[in-house]
Amino acid sequence: MTIEDVQNEIIDEFAMFEDWEERYQYMIDLGKDLPLIDEKYKTEDNIIKGCQSKVWVHANMVDNKVNFTADSDAIITKGIIAILIRAFSNQHPEAIINANTDFIDKIGLKEHLSPTRANGLVSMIKQLKLYAIAYQTQLN
Repeated sequence: MTIEDVQNEIIDEFAMFEDWEERYQYMIDLGKDLPLIDEKYKTEDNIIKGCQSKVWVHANMVDNKVNFTADSDAIITKGIIAILIRAFSNQHPEAIINANTDFIDKIGLKEHLSPTRANGLVSMIKQLKLYAIAYQTQLN
């Protein structure tokens, strides 16, 4: 499944909900199913800078695809990183680097976040793409 396919699934899922209260609850539920980062990776080096809450992300590459695990100390933030990891995990580094992130706007997420959380969202996307760039460099 391509990144775009996954993003379209996410857009469709968010469209099923009537209001943002239901969408927030769905994000919280997604956060509960997040592939959790191993405790040994919950280090300062793996914290995403620019997030109000603590968000740890770890990446590794298996069969030329980047896999992400993460955790956060805030439930909404955990849901946000879960959405991003679902979209970008188990994908080729080049696909992650070139991926469009319009799906965030299409589900209305950015406009329903506080300015600090919206900045954190941008930082999370940036960090996932930086991991992809590092792995792509190894492939070349």
